[in-house]
Amino acid sequence: MGAVVSEAELRGLVEEFYGRVRRDSELGPIFEAAVHDWPSHLDRLTAFWSSVMLGSGRYKGNPFAAHQQHAGQLSPALFDRWLGIWQETTRARFSAETAAIFQMKADRIADSLKAGLFFRPALARGYAAAP
Repeated sequence: MGAVVSEAELRGLVEEFYGRVRRDSELGPIFEAAVHDWPSHLDRLTAFWSSVMLGSGRYKGNPFAAHQQHAGQLSPALFDRWLGIWQETTRARFSAETAAIFQMKADRIADSLKAGLFFRPALARGYAAAP
């Protein structure tokens, strides 16, 4: 069963979440250095989550390429920090069921980005590290 959220709810989520990220002591400086036009960035991220959650097809970018530009500043731990803030924000805004769907999708996206950026498949959930 898919989440039922509106475009307005997605925009509110994205704005609140990235407000928290910008205030975070570790993530904030990375985002502030990378994003030069926050209104456009929030529009792009709202379109991304609209595509993910509603199947709208509004997002036309390449998340991997966007993150790859900053790979030297990123680490698996920072993705986990991002996911923690995402989970807190979605749980505060939506029902438990909808928040769980948001979290599942965010986990999968983060796992995919981490696997591509760090070339260590063992970082993805569900994979055991080689002995």
